[in-house]
Amino acid sequence: MEDVQGKLDHRGIPIQRVGVSQIRLPVKIETQDSGFQSVLATIRMTVDLPHEYKGTHMSRFLEVMHPWSDRVMSSRSVSEILGEMRQRLQAETAHFEMDFEYFISKEAPISKSKSLLGIHCRFEGTLDSGGEDFLLQVAVPVTSLCPCSKEISEYGAHNQRSEIRVRLRYDHQARYFWIEDLVALLEAQASCPVYPILKREDEKAVTERAYENPKFVEDMVRDVVLALRAEPGITWFQAECENFESIHSHNAYAFQEEDLRR
Repeated sequence: MEDVQGKLDHRGIPIQRVGVSQIRLPVKIETQDSGFQSVLATIRMTVDLPHEYKGTHMSRFLEVMHPWSDRVMSSRSVSEILGEMRQRLQAETAHFEMDFEYFISKEAPISKSKSLLGIHCRFEGTLDSGGEDFLLQVAVPVTSLCPCSKEISEYGAHNQRSEIRVRLRYDHQARYFWIEDLVALLEAQASCPVYPILKREDEKAVTERAYENPKFVEDMVRDVVLALRAEPGITWFQAECENFESIHSHNAYAFQEEDLRR
Protein backbone atom coordinates (compact mmCIF):
# COMPACT_ATOMS: atom_id res chain seq x y z
CA MET A 1 0.00 0.00 0.00
CA GLU A 2 1.40 3.38 -0.98
CA ASP A 3 2.67 5.59 1.89
CA VAL A 4 1.44 9.06 0.89
CA GLN A 5 2.75 10.63 4.10
CA GLY A 6 6.23 9.38 3.25
CA LYS A 7 6.33 11.20 -0.07
CA LEU A 8 8.61 14.17 -0.62
CA ASP A 9 7.25 17.70 -0.30
CA HIS A 10 8.73 20.38 -2.55
CA ARG A 11 7.50 23.58 -0.88
CA GLY A 12 10.57 23.88 1.34
CA ILE A 13 8.69 24.67 4.55
CA PRO A 14 9.60 22.77 7.74
CA ILE A 15 6.79 22.57 10.34
CA GLN A 16 7.74 23.31 13.94
CA ARG A 17 5.05 21.14 15.54
CA VAL A 18 2.85 18.50 14.00
CA GLY A 19 1.05 15.64 15.69
CA VAL A 20 -2.15 14.85 17.57
CA SER A 21 -4.22 16.79 20.09
CA GLN A 22 -7.29 16.16 22.24
CA ILE A 23 -6.16 12.65 23.15
CA ARG A 24 -8.37 11.73 26.10
CA LEU A 25 -6.91 8.91 28.14
CA PRO A 26 -7.26 7.59 31.70
CA VAL A 27 -3.88 7.75 33.41
CA LYS A 28 -2.56 7.09 36.91
CA ILE A 29 -0.74 10.00 38.56
CA GLU A 30 1.77 9.17 41.29
CA THR A 31 0.78 10.60 44.68
CA GLN A 32 2.97 11.82 47.49
CA ASP A 33 2.04 8.85 49.68
CA SER A 34 3.55 6.41 47.14
CA GLY A 35 0.15 5.52 45.68
CA PHE A 36 -1.58 6.81 42.58
CA GLN A 37 -4.70 8.70 41.57
CA SER A 38 -6.68 7.81 38.45
CA VAL A 39 -7.46 10.88 36.33
CA LEU A 40 -8.79 11.64 32.88
CA ALA A 41 -6.09 13.46 30.92
CA THR A 42 -6.26 15.56 27.75
CA ILE A 43 -3.01 15.25 25.81
CA ARG A 44 -1.23 16.87 22.89
CA MET A 45 1.85 15.23 21.33
CA THR A 46 3.87 16.88 18.56
CA VAL A 47 7.22 16.69 16.80
CA ASP A 48 9.02 18.80 14.23
CA LEU A 49 8.66 17.86 10.57
CA PRO A 50 11.54 18.50 8.13
CA HIS A 51 10.69 20.41 4.97
CA GLU A 52 11.23 17.42 2.69
CA TYR A 53 8.53 15.23 4.29
CA LYS A 54 4.86 15.53 3.35
CA GLY A 55 3.49 14.25 6.66
CA THR A 56 4.19 12.47 9.93
CA HIS A 57 2.94 9.12 11.23
CA MET A 58 -0.03 10.02 13.46
CA SER A 59 -0.66 6.50 14.73
CA ARG A 60 2.80 6.31 16.28
CA PHE A 61 1.94 9.03 18.80
CA LEU A 62 -0.93 6.94 20.10
CA GLU A 63 1.24 3.83 20.15
CA VAL A 64 3.66 5.69 22.40
CA MET A 65 0.98 7.06 24.74
CA HIS A 66 -1.63 4.32 25.17
CA PRO A 67 0.56 1.93 27.25
CA TRP A 68 0.80 4.69 29.87
CA SER A 69 -2.85 4.18 30.78
CA ASP A 70 -1.63 1.09 32.69
CA ARG A 71 1.47 2.67 34.23
CA VAL A 72 1.87 5.11 37.09
CA MET A 73 2.92 8.52 35.77
CA SER A 74 4.74 11.44 37.32
CA SER A 75 6.52 14.47 35.91
CA ARG A 76 9.57 12.21 35.61
CA SER A 77 7.65 10.03 33.13
CA VAL A 78 7.46 12.90 30.65
CA SER A 79 11.15 12.47 29.86
CA GLU A 80 10.62 8.83 28.90
CA ILE A 81 7.61 9.68 26.72
CA LEU A 82 9.52 12.44 24.93
CA GLY A 83 12.48 10.17 24.27
CA GLU A 84 10.27 7.48 22.77
CA MET A 85 8.47 10.07 20.61
CA ARG A 86 11.77 11.27 19.15
CA GLN A 87 12.91 7.73 18.49
CA ARG A 88 9.66 6.36 17.04
CA LEU A 89 9.03 9.39 14.81
CA GLN A 90 12.69 10.02 13.95
CA ALA A 91 12.32 13.64 15.03
CA GLU A 92 14.74 16.29 16.21
CA THR A 93 12.28 17.85 18.67
CA ALA A 94 9.39 16.32 20.64
CA HIS A 95 6.79 18.24 22.64
CA PHE A 96 4.25 16.87 25.13
CA GLU A 97 1.36 18.54 26.99
CA MET A 98 -1.03 16.88 29.43
CA ASP A 99 -3.88 18.58 31.32
CA PHE A 100 -5.74 16.82 34.12
CA GLU A 101 -7.79 17.42 37.25
CA TYR A 102 -5.99 16.26 40.39
CA PHE A 103 -7.83 15.97 43.69
CA ILE A 104 -6.35 17.11 47.00
CA SER A 105 -7.70 15.84 50.30
CA LYS A 106 -8.94 18.71 52.47
CA GLU A 107 -9.94 18.75 56.13
CA ALA A 108 -12.27 21.49 57.42
CA PRO A 109 -10.60 23.60 60.13
CA ILE A 110 -13.00 22.90 63.03
CA SER A 111 -15.29 19.97 62.24
CA LYS A 112 -12.44 18.11 60.47
CA SER A 113 -14.89 17.06 57.75
CA LYS A 114 -12.96 15.54 54.87
CA SER A 115 -13.51 16.38 51.20
CA LEU A 116 -11.68 16.52 47.87
CA LEU A 117 -10.67 19.73 46.09
CA GLY A 118 -10.05 19.58 42.34
CA ILE A 119 -6.85 21.25 41.10
CA HIS A 120 -6.26 21.81 37.40
CA CYS A 121 -2.73 20.61 36.59
CA ARG A 122 -0.53 20.50 33.52
CA PHE A 123 2.67 18.68 32.59
CA GLU A 124 4.52 20.18 29.63
CA GLY A 125 7.82 18.97 28.24
CA THR A 126 10.14 19.47 25.27
CA LEU A 127 13.12 17.35 24.25
CA ASP A 128 15.64 18.17 21.52
CA SER A 129 19.34 17.80 20.87
CA GLY A 130 20.00 20.64 23.31
CA GLY A 131 18.36 18.88 26.24
CA GLU A 132 15.03 18.62 28.03
CA ASP A 133 12.68 21.29 29.34
CA PHE A 134 9.83 20.54 31.76
CA LEU A 135 7.07 22.81 33.12
CA LEU A 136 4.68 22.06 35.98
CA GLN A 137 1.49 24.14 36.19
CA VAL A 138 -1.25 24.24 38.82
CA ALA A 139 -4.34 26.42 39.31
CA VAL A 140 -5.42 26.67 42.94
CA PRO A 141 -8.78 28.14 44.09
CA VAL A 142 -8.47 30.33 47.20
CA THR A 143 -10.33 33.08 49.08
CA SER A 144 -9.24 36.73 49.16
CA LEU A 145 -10.64 39.57 51.28
CA CYS A 146 -10.29 43.21 50.22
CA PRO A 147 -8.14 45.30 52.62
CA CYS A 148 -9.69 48.53 51.33
CA SER A 149 -13.22 47.28 51.96
CA LYS A 150 -12.25 46.26 55.49
CA GLU A 151 -10.61 49.62 56.18
CA ILE A 152 -13.44 51.88 55.00
CA SER A 153 -16.42 49.86 56.25
CA GLU A 154 -17.88 50.14 59.73
CA TYR A 155 -18.48 46.40 59.68
CA GLY A 156 -17.78 43.57 57.27
CA ALA A 157 -15.63 43.44 54.14
CA HIS A 158 -16.24 41.98 50.70
CA ASN A 159 -14.43 38.82 49.75
CA GLN A 160 -14.37 36.58 46.72
CA ARG A 161 -13.08 33.35 45.34
CA SER A 162 -9.73 33.78 43.63
CA GLU A 163 -7.34 31.58 41.68
CA ILE A 164 -3.57 31.41 41.95
CA ARG A 165 -1.93 29.95 38.85
CA VAL A 166 1.74 29.04 38.73
CA ARG A 167 3.97 27.59 36.01
CA LEU A 168 7.47 26.64 37.06
CA ARG A 169 10.69 25.00 35.98
CA TYR A 170 12.84 23.28 38.55
CA ASP A 171 16.06 21.31 38.76
CA HIS A 172 15.05 17.65 38.92
CA GLN A 173 18.48 16.79 40.34
CA ALA A 174 18.01 19.18 43.27
CA ARG A 175 14.48 18.18 44.27
CA TYR A 176 11.12 16.81 43.18
CA PHE A 177 7.97 18.93 43.38
CA TRP A 178 4.85 17.12 44.53
CA ILE A 179 1.57 18.69 43.46
CA GLU A 180 0.36 18.47 47.06
CA ASP A 181 3.28 20.54 48.37
CA LEU A 182 2.93 23.20 45.68
CA VAL A 183 -0.81 23.55 46.35
CA ALA A 184 -0.21 23.96 50.10
CA LEU A 185 2.47 26.60 49.44
CA LEU A 186 0.12 28.64 47.24
CA GLU A 187 -2.88 28.32 49.57
CA ALA A 188 -0.76 29.81 52.36
CA GLN A 189 -0.40 33.05 50.38
CA ALA A 190 -4.17 33.73 50.22
CA SER A 191 -6.54 35.22 52.77
CA CYS A 192 -7.89 31.71 53.33
CA PRO A 193 -7.95 28.34 51.55
CA VAL A 194 -11.10 26.97 49.88
CA TYR A 195 -12.82 23.89 51.36
CA PRO A 196 -15.48 21.87 49.48
CA ILE A 197 -17.26 20.92 52.73
CA LEU A 198 -17.82 23.42 55.56
CA LYS A 199 -20.02 22.92 58.59
CA ARG A 200 -21.41 25.97 60.40
CA GLU A 201 -18.47 26.16 62.81
CA ASP A 202 -16.05 25.89 59.87
CA GLU A 203 -17.80 28.70 58.01
CA LYS A 204 -17.35 30.94 61.05
CA ALA A 205 -13.65 30.01 61.23
CA VAL A 206 -12.83 30.66 57.56
CA THR A 207 -14.84 33.91 57.53
CA GLU A 208 -12.87 35.20 60.51
CA ARG A 209 -9.56 33.93 59.15
CA ALA A 210 -10.06 35.79 55.88
CA TYR A 211 -11.15 38.94 57.75
CA GLU A 212 -7.97 38.82 59.83
CA ASN A 213 -5.81 38.27 56.72
CA PRO A 214 -6.98 40.75 54.04
CA LYS A 215 -5.07 40.74 50.74
CA PHE A 216 -5.29 42.56 47.44
CA VAL A 217 -4.54 40.58 44.30
CA GLU A 218 -1.20 42.41 44.28
CA ASP A 219 -0.48 41.19 47.83
CA MET A 220 -1.12 37.59 46.86
CA VAL A 221 1.08 37.62 43.78
CA ARG A 222 3.91 39.29 45.71
CA ASP A 223 3.64 36.75 48.52
CA VAL A 224 3.63 33.92 45.96
CA VAL A 225 6.79 35.37 44.41
CA LEU A 226 8.54 35.48 47.80
CA ALA A 227 7.46 31.92 48.60
CA LEU A 228 8.70 30.57 45.27
CA ARG A 229 11.99 32.44 45.52
CA ALA A 230 12.60 30.73 48.85
CA GLU A 231 12.07 27.23 47.44
CA PRO A 232 15.34 25.50 46.50
CA GLY A 233 15.54 24.06 43.01
CA ILE A 234 13.16 26.42 41.21
CA THR A 235 14.89 27.98 38.20
CA TRP A 236 12.02 29.95 36.59
CA PHE A 237 8.36 30.67 37.26
CA GLN A 238 5.30 32.59 36.18
CA ALA A 239 2.78 33.48 38.89
CA GLU A 240 -0.64 35.01 38.30
CA CYS A 241 -3.56 35.74 40.58
CA GLU A 242 -7.10 36.53 39.56
CA ASN A 243 -9.93 37.67 41.84
CA PHE A 244 -13.41 36.83 40.58
CA GLU A 245 -14.82 39.99 42.11
CA SER A 246 -18.04 39.85 44.12
CA ILE A 247 -18.96 43.57 43.89
CA HIS A 248 -17.58 44.40 40.43
CA SER A 249 -18.42 43.21 36.94
CA HIS A 250 -14.70 42.80 36.20
CA ASN A 251 -11.94 40.72 37.75
CA ALA A 252 -8.73 41.92 39.43
CA TYR A 253 -5.51 40.42 38.04
CA ALA A 254 -1.76 40.40 38.73
CA PHE A 255 1.16 38.62 37.03
CA GLN A 256 4.88 38.16 37.66
CA GLU A 257 7.56 36.17 35.81
CA GLU A 258 11.07 35.56 37.19
CA ASP A 259 14.15 33.72 35.95
CA LEU A 260 16.08 32.67 39.06
CA ARG A 261 19.11 31.49 37.08
CA ARG A 262 20.24 35.09 36.55
